[in-house]
Amino acid sequence: TTGPSSDPDSSPTVESVEDNPDGGCHIYRNGYYGSSIDVVEGILEVNIIQMTSIQMTESQAENSLVDFVVTCQGSLPTDVCTVVSDPTCQVSKSVVCDPIVVTDECLLTIRRAFEEPGTYCINITLGDDTSQALASALISVNGGES
Repeated sequence: TTGPSSDPDSSPTVESVEDNPDGGCHIYRNGYYGSSIDVVEGILEVNIIQMTSIQMTESQAENSLVDFVVTCQGSLPTDVCTVVSDPTCQVSKSVVCDPIVVTDECLLTIRRAFEEPGTYCINITLGDDTSQALASALISVNGGES
């Protein structure tokens, strides 16, 4: 940008210079530009406020189910992704993403299955068209109890 022009609308001018490899000549381009910015609130914060193990019968015991109760601040999310990793949160074991519908208040329950007992790192990401927010927790799953 070369600064404000003498034009009454006082828009900054744009000048670009390109090298021409064939003769060392320069091409000058002058003009005006305009832009608009839309500020959106986005999802500001995500919290896991409760983790509950779901009791199952012996015939259903191949997977342990855990319900995660999640709240958020800011705009309402349209999708949720859960990443289950090793206890160091370095090696991902599974990723599940689902669309969600949240109407008035950002309070939702997410149910996830764990194939075997162990300690896991859980990352829950809530997102919309313009933002994402993440909450993490360590959970110990003990074959139906957590």
